[in-house]
Amino acid sequence: MDTETLINVEFPQDEDLIYLNHAAVSPWPQRSCDAVCQFAIENTRFGAKNYPQWLQHEKSLRQQLQQLINAPSADDIALVKNTSEALSMVACGIDWRSGDNVVSTDQEFPSNRIAWQAQQREGVEFREVDIGSSDAEEALIKACDQHTRVLTISSVQFGSGIRLDLEKLGQFCRRSGILFCVDAIQSIGAHMLDVQAIEADFVMADAHKWMLGPEGIGLFYCRADKRDQLRLYEFGWHMLENTGDYDRKDWQIATSARRFECGSPNMLGGYALSASLSLILEVGMRTIEEKIRDNTALLIDALQRPGITLLTPPRPERRAGIVTFRVENADMAALHQALLQENVICAHRYGGIRFSPHFYTRPEKINNALEVVLLNI
Repeated sequence: MDTETLINVEFPQDEDLIYLNHAAVSPWPQRSCDAVCQFAIENTRFGAKNYPQWLQHEKSLRQQLQQLINAPSADDIALVKNTSEALSMVACGIDWRSGDNVVSTDQEFPSNRIAWQAQQREGVEFREVDIGSSDAEEALIKACDQHTRVLTISSVQFGSGIRLDLEKLGQFCRRSGILFCVDAIQSIGAHMLDVQAIEADFVMADAHKWMLGPEGIGLFYCRADKRDQLRLYEFGWHMLENTGDYDRKDWQIATSARRFECGSPNMLGGYALSASLSLILEVGMRTIEEKIRDNTALLIDALQRPGITLLTPPRPERRAGIVTFRVENADMAALHQALLQENVICAHRYGGIRFSPHFYTRPEKINNALEVVLLNI
């Protein structure tokens, strides 16, 4: 099936809907809806009769995620509730020393800030670096010193949409013996991310944005040689090496990333996410990235006019799927409401309006949204 036909089948959205909010919560593809319905019917009729098949499906989901981010093994993937949970696992799991510091940007979503600021109780300093300069990576590197334990950043900032050079930062961290943690929620599913190429120690992301999945499930990649370095603070049956052997009194923590999953998995969310990932892998991340870049280029070209200030860097290498702008002398909250009234689903972020089209978003939809903006200037 060609991509255009696939889009028509998988995204049967209302004709008047202009959905430009994938950086927040994405609509599901049709196949994800079908997977959830089928799972619900099966559960209603048979209960957990097919639980062994559910566990096999969970294994397949890990393999899909491994392929998506090019992890060395599916054993490196933990299925978590959300990005915040994974960030907390890292921030609370490190054996801190008083005087340690964590370096980050000044544009992070609260999840990638609060988890680290909470470590002040351990004597840890949290350093926020201004990345508004032309060389954001160099600014982050200069903020690190011999007491820096972690460099933690978002691959793409949720507000400005600035995309950082993860390979450069990862190489620096590896040379310097600094842990590299990447909140990739605004990347995975929008453009290619290779955890080995960027030399990341930890990568986390929710499913409900660019992966087109449900809320309540996400991935946590933990580099194999760093798993033992994180102290665990949640314990249960699912994180054991011999999970399922309920009569056994002695226990051992799983050697795989499953050690970070203390209890029962989100099977329903797993079925939905797996279906969404099957679409992403079928279309291919290269195609998806190219189509998203075309859509953001269309927005950026149209918005570069008097009276509008682009908050997203216009340079192609600095942007991903987010385009944020501000209209001079205009009430951005009121403009946001005006857009919503016209069925343009977007967000009010970073002091402006944030548009985030996906690969399936048609150019005519984007042009219609731009017309609403121009009418309200």
